[in-house]
Amino acid sequence: MRLDRFLSNFPEFNRLDARLLLAAGRVRVDGERVTDGRCDIREFQRVELDQRVLQAGKPARYIMLYKPSGHVSATEHPDHPTVLDLLDEPDKHELHLGGRLDLTTTGLLLITNDGQWSRRLTLPGSKQPKVYLVETADPIADEYVETFARGLYFAFEDLTTLPAQLEILDTRKARLTLHEGRYHQVKRMFGHFRNRVTSLHRESIGPLELDPWMQPGDYRSLTEAEVACF
Repeated sequence: MRLDRFLSNFPEFNRLDARLLLAAGRVRVDGERVTDGRCDIREFQRVELDQRVLQAGKPARYIMLYKPSGHVSATEHPDHPTVLDLLDEPDKHELHLGGRLDLTTTGLLLITNDGQWSRRLTLPGSKQPKVYLVETADPIADEYVETFARGLYFAFEDLTTLPAQLEILDTRKARLTLHEGRYHQVKRMFGHFRNRVTSLHRESIGPLELDPWMQPGDYRSLTEAEVACF
C-alpha cells in the first residue's frame, strides 16, 4: 500500500493531512524519514509519526522444509498431520505455503508469511524450474524423453503441458524438470504410459536446492541471498 494511502486510512487524517505530514518530515519508515507518499509500505515495516507508532511491523519469515511422506501440504487438515505441525515456531497461523506437494511426495517445500514473495514463486508466469527424483513401477523407456519434451495434453484442463526435461538415471529411476505445477502432474505424465510412480521427491525450486544434510521433517530459515532468488 502507498504510504499516503496508509496514512489517510487513519480516521484522524485525510489525504491532505497525509501529504502535509510527509512534507513536514514527520513520518519515518524503519527509522528513516520518508517524504514521498508513493513509497510502498508492507506489513513487515515499522511506521512512525513523530513518537507515535502507527505500525509496529514484524519480521518476514522464509523457511525451507524437508517434507516427509504422510504430511499434508496445508495449514490444517481433519485427517492428516500438516507440514506446519513439523515447525516449532511462534505464530504459525501467520505462515502459508509457497507451493504444495502431495501427501506421499517428499522433499523441498517453502513456507513464509510474505504473500508477495510466495506469489512470485508460484505464479504460472514465473516458470521456476522444479526438479523431481522419480521412481516407477515399470521401466522408463527412451520414448518418455521425447514425449515429455513435446508436452502432454491434459483433457481435464484442456491444455498441453510445457516442455519438460527427463533424464533417465536407471531402469526405473529418472530426474524430471518441470516449469509449471499442474494437479498431480508428474503422476499423470507417467500415467500416460501406464507407469505408476512409486516414489516422488522434489530436489529443487529454481536455484534453491534442498540441503543435502537435512532429514525428513528438518527445516531452517532461508538466507537473505536465497530469499532474493525469487
